[in-house]
Amino acid sequence: MDVLEFSFMLMDNLIELRDDLANHTYKHQDYQEFKINDPKPRTIHKATVRDRILHRAVYRILYPFFDKKFIVDSYSCRNKKGTHKAINKFSEFTNKVSKNNTKQCWILKCDIKKFFASIDQNILLEILEKYIDDKDTINLLKETVYSFKLGGLPLGNLTSQLFSNIYLNEFDQFIKHKLKAKYYVRYCDDFVIFSQDKNYLKSLIPIIINYLQNVLGLTLHKDKVFIKTIYSGVDYLGWVNFKDHRILRSKTKTRMLKRIKENPKLETINSYLGLLNHGNAYKISLLLNYD
Repeated sequence: MDVLEFSFMLMDNLIELRDDLANHTYKHQDYQEFKINDPKPRTIHKATVRDRILHRAVYRILYPFFDKKFIVDSYSCRNKKGTHKAINKFSEFTNKVSKNNTKQCWILKCDIKKFFASIDQNILLEILEKYIDDKDTINLLKETVYSFKLGGLPLGNLTSQLFSNIYLNEFDQFIKHKLKAKYYVRYCDDFVIFSQDKNYLKSLIPIIINYLQNVLGLTLHKDKVFIKTIYSGVDYLGWVNFKDHRILRSKTKTRMLKRIKENPKLETINSYLGLLNHGNAYKISLLLNYD
């Protein structure tokens, strides 16, 4: 309904937005809050159509600029990346570190606690100012970032996807260039580091904790930090990954079957069949095809 209302006076609304931007009088409006379960409860903050158009414009200009500065093995919310490529890189690094399964491969897996809510808006803007020297652009970004009065970044803004990657790019650069971790993969706030040396990975944990807390104001989730061997299986991005195969996580399988039961349309089933092609899920695929 809000899109229809905006579209009814589309040209007038766009000209008004354009004039506000040109005159530096643009003000971000309040958010509409609602909750979803996907799969765990999340609070979404929806901006107005006018502000969402502004978000898209900001994203279109800034994304190509910042994407060139991101490391190769950051996979969240980037063109030609995504979860499937992240888990394929996971398998590739497993093979490289284990020397094609002739050496032990240990994996440090970490998760940042309440990532979007914990992002420090002031630190984010300091990072943006390192790359952008145009004051008008920075003032517009300040208006967008500070529009979320609860602190952190709102789940729902297109800009939040980009800002979160810009924020954690600082951490990515630290891992790659200061700690010299060669085999590292990050998807959003979940990241893994591979090594043949378990003690080396143990030694990284306090360094990582210190950097996240003191530089970015972030905290690792204590219950989601562990070091495991690839032979015992590592749960990452919905799959339990082993040295030569991966299987669907039990919770993911249960959620998938529940959604198909609630919405048994062919499009839904085909979507999940596409997901299952990325791992060892032959029996589940047969069940879905049969049904």
